[in-house]
Amino acid sequence: MATLKLNAPTWTAATTDQNNNTNLWNKWLAIADSQAPNKTMWFLVSLIMQGVLFLPIPAVLMYYFDAPIAVLGITMVLFFANIIAGMGGSGIRTVLSFFAASVIIHLAMLAVFIL
Repeated sequence: MATLKLNAPTWTAATTDQNNNTNLWNKWLAIADSQAPNKTMWFLVSLIMQGVLFLPIPAVLMYYFDAPIAVLGITMVLFFANIIAGMGGSGIRTVLSFFAASVIIHLAMLAVFIL
């Protein structure tokens, strides 16, 4: 009976070269992927937020803070981009990324013209 083993067991091999590439973008994608069953809900949340909170922003900024007409153009492009992304069959990553970009851009416009 031979007791010599030619191959080393895999549990003894140390792997020290594992690289943990966890950054903010990978975390965002993990969150977006976990929300895949709720894609319709996120589309509706995006649509409601756009219609109720973001579409009045150009009127307020242009009337009270003398913002240029480009504010209206940016808001309308973001609004229709969210609609097309949600209704066009895009993935959950696209829907959530457009929604997050829209929130960030509108907050930035508010900050620029109000402050």
